Amino acid sequence: MSENLNTVEQSIKNQRLPHWMKAQMPSGTDYSRVKNLILQQKLNTICVSGNCPNKGECWNTGTATFMILGEKCTRNCKFCQVYTQKPEPVDWDEPQRLADTIKALQLKHCVITSVARDELHDGGAGFWATTIKTVKEINPNTTMEVLIPDFRRGTAALDQIINEKPEVISHNLETVKRLTHKVRSMARYEHSLELLQYVAKSGIVAKTGIMAGLGETIEEVYETMDDALAVGVKVFTIGQYLQPTKDHLDVIEYVKPEQFEKYKETGLKKGFKFVESGPQVRSSYHAERHVNI
Repeated sequence: MSENLNTVEQSIKNQRLPHWMKAQMPSGTDYSRVKNLILQQKLNTICVSGNCPNKGECWNTGTATFMILGEKCTRNCKFCQVYTQKPEPVDWDEPQRLADTIKALQLKHCVITSVARDELHDGGAGFWATTIKTVKEINPNTTMEVLIPDFRRGTAALDQIINEKPEVISHNLETVKRLTHKVRSMARYEHSLELLQYVAKSGIVAKTGIMAGLGETIEEVYETMDDALAVGVKVFTIGQYLQPTKDHLDVIEYVKPEQFEKYKETGLKKGFKFVESGPQVRSSYHAERHVNI
């Protein structure tokens, strides 16, 4: 059995990216406008730091997922391209620059995420709260999704985020329970479910997502959906894992579009309000659709 699995893994390494994974090349006036504004305001985006395949599509429609608290993470997740290094000091001018950029882009909906900052006493929750508040003050008609880390600080940190009332709070499970220890650094599957349940009970839309192609089974994906539904999650995303570098986890399988469509159909039947499922889907894909459900 192990020999067969090794053969499959080696085959995956040697093959080219399948045709359905081809992404739109970044270009166009709107793309350049977003790129230049982000550079001018010295902001980070997960679009760049995470090498998102949808960057061209999203930036050409004037949207981006902003990443606060720097671009250096205190964790070393084996799937993520974000740098794992000692972070720079917190930049308290960043919330204002971000708010001004969102206003300049005239965004109707924005998505904000962050690196993990475990060295901070509150995990960065206070900075998160300040950012949400500042963005809403400058952009009162802009809706917001926040994709947060687990903070490892219990509900006190979460309360700071919830109290600022973003429309959607997202926290990714990233993978199925069996693979969590292998894929994620420090995070626990059960803890993430507890966080999502706490968010859902607050009345704010709770959202989560996982990657496919890491060795999970179809049954495990459905079990993960059931676990998420049981704690009140309303939006579920699933996309193809891509290996950022040779030092990251290998791709075990390129899941076919037909299977992603089955995941979507099954997830909706199970009870999710939205399921974004496709080879190039990432957690903030079509995020504007997930507000006020």
